[in-house]
Amino acid sequence: MLSFTEISTKFIGLPWQYLALSLSICLVLSALGFKHVVYFVSLGYATSIAAQAIVMPFIYWNTLHGWVLVQATLLLAYGLRLGTFVTIREQAASYHNEQAENAAREAKVRGPMKAAIWIIVSILYVLMFLPVLLTMSAQAAEEPLRLTPVGVVLMAIGLVAEACADWQKSQFKKHNPSHFCDVGLYRVVRFPNYFGEILFWFGVWISAISAYQSLLAWLLGSLGFVCIAGIMIDSSRRLELEQTSRYGADPAYLAYARMTPILFPFLPLYSLRNAKVRVG
Repeated sequence: MLSFTEISTKFIGLPWQYLALSLSICLVLSALGFKHVVYFVSLGYATSIAAQAIVMPFIYWNTLHGWVLVQATLLLAYGLRLGTFVTIREQAASYHNEQAENAAREAKVRGPMKAAIWIIVSILYVLMFLPVLLTMSAQAAEEPLRLTPVGVVLMAIGLVAEACADWQKSQFKKHNPSHFCDVGLYRVVRFPNYFGEILFWFGVWISAISAYQSLLAWLLGSLGFVCIAGIMIDSSRRLELEQTSRYGADPAYLAYARMTPILFPFLPLYSLRNAKVRVG
């Protein structure tokens, strides 16, 4: 007789009991947002991804190896790096103005709205991690994972790009707090950290293509990536508007914005102000 895990994976393509565990983890850790709303999408986000990347490999420990193990390790590194970056950033003097803006926005977010955000982001973090869970399940079933190496390489490149971009901007702002950042990766693209984020999660999605065993798995496995990509595009649009407001009178900034792609390197897309993506 087939077990519940085997039945759910065979006919639905999803290990539901592990998805429920992931959701429980994300709900607990995302609850940090009830202290400060921004934590729903910062510390809650980072810890939710890192925790899933710790717990799920233990479940599949007897069969976990090779590229799938590297994939899980990169997810853990991603969560730890992001959590560390967010924590350090909060202590920086250059972030104080943004903290004040966050506090003003938080005052408008009431209890029911906080609860809705909490549930939505927790589900999102589960969906974003789902492709990794599916690769682990497929490997345990000794199924081929032909594109996992490609996805893992893209994840690594995205993680390095995002980490380097955050570090370069942080160092630049220490000495040039009132100037737009145009050094390092910011010479190639205006928002390399957001590009790195998209590339990382695209790699996660690609790595699990062979593990999508049902239409539902395809839909849910793709939904997480589509959502995070939409969030990054919308974040780029918002930051573009903020920078235009702040630096729009500076000819050097106008020339920089006119000649440097906004989000994707070497793609001649220089503005997203008219983009129709709206998240949050």
